[in-house]
Amino acid sequence: MESRLDGNVVGGILGEVFPFEMTSVLTTCAGCGFTDPIGAFAAYVHGMGTVVRCPSCDTAVIRLSRVRGRYWMDMRGTRILRISEGR
Repeated sequence: MESRLDGNVVGGILGEVFPFEMTSVLTTCAGCGFTDPIGAFAAYVHGMGTVVRCPSCDTAVIRLSRVRGRYWMDMRGTRILRISEGR
């Protein structure tokens, strides 16, 4: 089962991978160039993992799953992550 949620929901799992708050990181979609904090993107959460999609063109910007203590992340739909110091 899959449900569409606000991008802020990925803050938890991304917080397990990155040592800073990810929901406010500016993300640029590789598909259309849309830029906004990752928390403004759409997140689809299901048993196999999480997909973060661009709200403008629906490109999958991040695919993330956790399997047996390992994280698998595909970020080819992300052109740029802009992380400010102090985050």
